[in-house]
Amino acid sequence: MAKKLSYAEILKLKRFNSPTVYNGWEQITRLDRNEGRFNREPTHDYMPAMGVMVGYAVTVVCEPSKKEHKANNPDAQRQYMEYLASIPGPKIAVVKDLDSPHIGSFWGEINANLHKTLGCVGTITDGCIRDVDEMTNAGFKALARHLCVGHAYSTPVRWGCELEVYGTTVKPGDLIHADKHGFMCFDPEDCDYLLEATQFMDENECNNLLSLSRNAQGMPLDKFVEEYNQRIKAFQKDAKDFFAKLK
Repeated sequence: MAKKLSYAEILKLKRFNSPTVYNGWEQITRLDRNEGRFNREPTHDYMPAMGVMVGYAVTVVCEPSKKEHKANNPDAQRQYMEYLASIPGPKIAVVKDLDSPHIGSFWGEINANLHKTLGCVGTITDGCIRDVDEMTNAGFKALARHLCVGHAYSTPVRWGCELEVYGTTVKPGDLIHADKHGFMCFDPEDCDYLLEATQFMDENECNNLLSLSRNAQGMPLDKFVEEYNQRIKAFQKDAKDFFAKLK
């Protein structure tokens, strides 16, 4: 399990988009910046006006094309609900849909409201969703591949397991940050200073780079180029000094 952030820290992380959080993460992780667990395939945010969602991963596998799953475990829905209820929120339900092509949705008005009551703020599914307006009305955000009409024989098949969605691995308990750009999962050791790193990098950009670019009207371009390169050096020095103290 990743370090549990306080609710206040989660609210603060929600103030930043996912690219900004990535900028903070790359300063504190031992991984190469290409090795992060972020989506490698396109996602679609069907509720972009809801902004960012942050929570801890709960995972479930479905296969709506196979009617036998319900017969094999008639109590699956209750067992899955008990799994969700046993884990503190906020949570993001990550769904692996085994069908290809996807013919039925795990998500709709009923499941969105159910999951919201059980502490989930939204979902990342590599399948499809339906009832978009009703899910939005429930305050339940969804990143998905596409829309569909029916639910087929959708039921939980297994849950609380490691998954691969959109080309990246998601583990139960992972901290996830997601928005219209996609999503990112964080290893436990990268959670300790993630908020501080993100806040600093956002401020560092404003102090050293954006403040010049956004306020350079009338400045000769050769002078702007010279000044901007000086600001890059200041940006890099400030980051080096801050993260040396942070660690």
